[in-house]
Amino acid sequence: MRAPTLLISLLLSAAAAEAADAPAPPTAAAAPAVTPANDPAYTYKTLRLNRAAFDALAAKPENLLVLDIRRPDELTKNGGFPVYLSIQTADVQKSLSFIPRDRLIVTVSNRAHRAGAVGDILTGLGYRVVGAIGVLDYQDEGGTLTKITPPPPKTATSSTEAPSAAAGGAK
Repeated sequence: MRAPTLLISLLLSAAAAEAADAPAPPTAAAAPAVTPANDPAYTYKTLRLNRAAFDALAAKPENLLVLDIRRPDELTKNGGFPVYLSIQTADVQKSLSFIPRDRLIVTVSNRAHRAGAVGDILTGLGYRVVGAIGVLDYQDEGGTLTKITPPPPKTATSSTEAPSAAAGGAK
């Protein structure tokens, strides 16, 4: 009868020790966020930030890098944040030298899923990723996005123009 009691107490003490070693969850005052634990559709370790958490981080831009991983057509269609570094998802691994290690990083995509995946990769490489956010989620929560206007298309030169001297037209 004594052996089961001893076994249970050993298991309980091991569980308590493991819980003590676990990192503390972020406090609401530090950065309120949506976490994987309370959003079943979110499957990444990187915290999913809400508008209030992102706005608090963006209030100190000297400490922050906003890394937008969307394609150019997504940037122009949906808009984005006013200042960001744009590196598409497929190019992140080969563009690591452009990502500063001395700043807090927020990764950005449309709904934060790709941003969460990239956040996990960067965290694994030693970068200080504090969260991921989706621009559409930010807008749904009342945030304002900056619309990004694509450059006008390049036009071909007209055939009625006189040839230039550099092209060999004048001698």
